Amino acid sequence: MRHHPISPVTEPLQYRAIGVVRGQYVPSGPEQLTRGLIRTDDGSEIDAVVLGRVLSLVRRHLDLDRSHLWVVYPRCREAGSLHLQMVGVWEPSTLSEPDPDADALPGVEAEPPADALPEGDDYFSVRGELIYTRPDSNELVVKVRQRPRPDGSRPQPFKLPLSGQVPLEHLRHFVALDLRRQGQNLQVESFEVIGPVAQRGSRGGKGRTERGGHRTHVSRPAH
Repeated sequence: MRHHPISPVTEPLQYRAIGVVRGQYVPSGPEQLTRGLIRTDDGSEIDAVVLGRVLSLVRRHLDLDRSHLWVVYPRCREAGSLHLQMVGVWEPSTLSEPDPDADALPGVEAEPPADALPEGDDYFSVRGELIYTRPDSNELVVKVRQRPRPDGSRPQPFKLPLSGQVPLEHLRHFVALDLRRQGQNLQVESFEVIGPVAQRGSRGGKGRTERGGHRTHVSRPAH
């Protein structure tokens, strides 16, 4: 049994963009369950789509009038506007198999224990190439490559604009970032520089990557 919705990293240069958001999913309409928004517990409304593998769970097992902890892939179609692809729900206390020997009072629904994560709600893990950073304006962009599809085709990489400060000297390096959602933005809390990314067309072929990264914690800017 898995104890965390985000799998551990298995390779130093493993790209990914994944996180968790707690809120109520509101479909666009009764016949349109795949597209809608997540109304988060802090009042934000984030554009969202349900991917196929979790659609049956949404249809059959979840009370959409309640708030849930959604496992999501972040995207950004417009500046300052987060888009989430919903790929799972982290709620082992209610989605696990019930105990047939457990005592229950008729007509009384037991309150499930909190399915809290060590990182807390609204945590995101993003790993990719730092292609833009401007520390003085609290801006950076990370390029994330996706795994090949089953048919062998390769999806296009996507870019994630983030909020935070990563020094300019780490440009074109592979970085691992811990982020926290704040409204429609993902804010850097800490980062680790894994090593330089070999650029296409550079002499000498693929450059060696420094495996010994260092993690830096970032204080949040004052508002």
